[in-house]
Amino acid sequence: MFRRALPLLLVLAGLWATEAVAQSQRVLIQRGETLVRQHCALCHAVGRADASPYPDAPLFRDLSQRYPVDVLEEALAEGFTSGHPAMPEFTFSAERAAAIVAYLLSIQTEPNARPQRQ
Repeated sequence: MFRRALPLLLVLAGLWATEAVAQSQRVLIQRGETLVRQHCALCHAVGRADASPYPDAPLFRDLSQRYPVDVLEEALAEGFTSGHPAMPEFTFSAERAAAIVAYLLSIQTEPNARPQRQ
């Protein structure tokens, strides 16, 4: 009896683990959304359809057209600065930087876009 049930138990365990990982990713994305709304939404469009309060501020959903978004994690953790004088410097913990990048990746209009060198 146990031999017949073992494959089913393994499949169920695998499904549970997959769901746990998906749930963990959803929580990470939600944390990232909270952080960008708190720190960035004053100037930037941080959602899938909103407009930037400042027309020249990049839309976060289009960042993958300008930068490889996944490499922003290190910059956010080390201290992110911009060439724009009005933008403050931000430094986030590694966990918060990972959450921000997870959120940014989740909203990209062209998730596989690679920026062109200029």
